[in-house]
Amino acid sequence: MSSLHDRHRAVSPDWLALYYKHPLEITHGEGRHVWDADGRRYLDFFGGILTTMTAHALPEVTKAVGEQAGRIIHSSTLYLNRPMVELAERVATLSGIPDARVFFTTSGTEANDTALLLATAYRRSNQILAMRNSYHGRSFSAVSITGNNAWSPTSLSPLQTLYVHGGVRTRGPYADLGDAEFIEACVADLEDLLGQTRTPAALIAEPIQGVGGFTSPPDGLYAAFRRVLERHGVLWISDEVQTGWGRTGEHFWGWQAHGQNGPPDILTFAKGIGNGMSIGGVVARADVMNCLDANSISTFGGSPVTMAAGLANLSYLLEHDLQGNARRVGGLLIERLRAIGAGSECVREVRGRGLMIGIELVKPGTDEAHPEAASAVLEAAREGGLLIGKGGGHNTSVLRIAPPLSLTITEAEEGAKVLAEALRSVG
Repeated sequence: MSSLHDRHRAVSPDWLALYYKHPLEITHGEGRHVWDADGRRYLDFFGGILTTMTAHALPEVTKAVGEQAGRIIHSSTLYLNRPMVELAERVATLSGIPDARVFFTTSGTEANDTALLLATAYRRSNQILAMRNSYHGRSFSAVSITGNNAWSPTSLSPLQTLYVHGGVRTRGPYADLGDAEFIEACVADLEDLLGQTRTPAALIAEPIQGVGGFTSPPDGLYAAFRRVLERHGVLWISDEVQTGWGRTGEHFWGWQAHGQNGPPDILTFAKGIGNGMSIGGVVARADVMNCLDANSISTFGGSPVTMAAGLANLSYLLEHDLQGNARRVGGLLIERLRAIGAGSECVREVRGRGLMIGIELVKPGTDEAHPEAASAVLEAAREGGLLIGKGGGHNTSVLRIAPPLSLTITEAEEGAKVLAEALRSVG
């Protein structure tokens, strides 16, 4: 009989990548742990790409899903939907956007696609500013604003995209500048760009770049950008698909590290809010959200079952101060990893915030990316009972660490020990 891997390859696209030389089938999970088909337990430091936000099999969420499924699973947005309205009310308040309206989607890709539709319709422009090294999803419009060619398979686009400096602090032409000078140089680059083009619709930016390797600018960069954008009437879209819901510890949203000029015009979210259920969404002030002059609905966005999961998950997150836990435990974990990294010639930088941590690997004695080492550490960590992720531009040389926000100090220490051994195994 063929293995599950063989069956996968027979029916799935070649570009649908799997982790590991011998891919892993995860059968169930609990808390911060998952089990494979052979019954082996792993500590999960990636959460299905930052999506299992609170815990695997969280009783409050599974109970809410089961109860709602027992009543009604689907209705569409053509009917009133109490769980959708209740979650929208909570998200609108938490967003910080005045007179906010919320539209639910089924993914972060679809959320960003909707944000682009709103911005281009509102501004009547198909020009978009995006950050170099960025990632915003896999739809036709989203790949066209992704500043990372490993994740952008076509140059064809409905949009004209212009890329701005600033998303990566320690590489590129401004890397040697101090933080204030770095921001000044990036703002000058933005001003120069706006002076040479028709007025764009929006700037879309991840406060911390996810797929790009958990890179970020100094705090305040996007506030400085906002002052320039406002003079030109350009909207600011904050892509919070990976940074939202308190994962960074210090802030509930990533934009708040740059919030000196208030919230963004549009905010997109997904991943963690559903704790594995398919929820994405867009928050925008009313005049932007209501600018469309054609009919639009969503068949699956705002599903009663996913909304029930989101409500239960958000309540658990807030009631148990998981943002505070991400700040405390994440702070301890990043310092532990920095100490480990200081003893490895392969580690160029350990960076991040809260429970969103990247370890960038390079070839010893150089500044050259080392994707082979990243793959080897990924394999070694799995052998040690730890699941982590990879990212970092087209070189994929950054280890991505993003456990559920309920991670304990004991589990953080356990994971750090496995990572230390895995890094030692590659030199």
